[in-house]
Amino acid sequence: MSLAATMTLPARADGPSKDAFVQSVLHDPDAPVAGNPNGDVTIVAFLDYNCPFCRRSTPELDRFIASDPGVRVVYKDWPILAASSVLEAKVALASKYQGKYVQAHDALMAIKLRPATPEAVKAAVRAAGIDVDRLNKDLAAHDTDVTALLQRTLSQADAMHLQGTPVFLIGPYIKAQELDFAGFRQSVADARAKQRGGSPVGGEPSIPAQGK
Repeated sequence: MSLAATMTLPARADGPSKDAFVQSVLHDPDAPVAGNPNGDVTIVAFLDYNCPFCRRSTPELDRFIASDPGVRVVYKDWPILAASSVLEAKVALASKYQGKYVQAHDALMAIKLRPATPEAVKAAVRAAGIDVDRLNKDLAAHDTDVTALLQRTLSQADAMHLQGTPVFLIGPYIKAQELDFAGFRQSVADARAKQRGGSPVGGEPSIPAQGK
């Protein structure tokens, strides 16, 4: 399924608004990025830490990133399932300020409780090597920026009518489902094949003209 087929953007929006939306999804400067920042295919991952499908997909995605040096991954923390999802998203994003977003992300996805408790969240990030004292300071100091990023992600998901987690935008395709290593590999191969046939450079989604 193409991203274009699922996206409804505001009526009477002009070209710059469309371009701004594409940039906000793919290149938000505050969104955590993994893999090759100049990769030829971008995977945008909309995830919730209390989502069992996200939890199962995360180590598969990690393994795939390690195997493919041409992939860029943009993480979109989208906390929609429980109150602790918001806490976990904020903790992960605050961990970015000490350069440990991915470590926090993976640790939170590995929590077995559903929904996760604050105690489990704290234990998970501490075990992942996160400086909890610094984390608490960053949570307080950067709360406005982190909250704004979460709101932007929510707005993007709403604009694309996403129904739940996980959702992976892979090149010009959308995969609203759990994926394993083979699924990521095939989806990225499909995206590369599509690019060779004339899709946007850099694996960027084809987004329709707005106002339609």
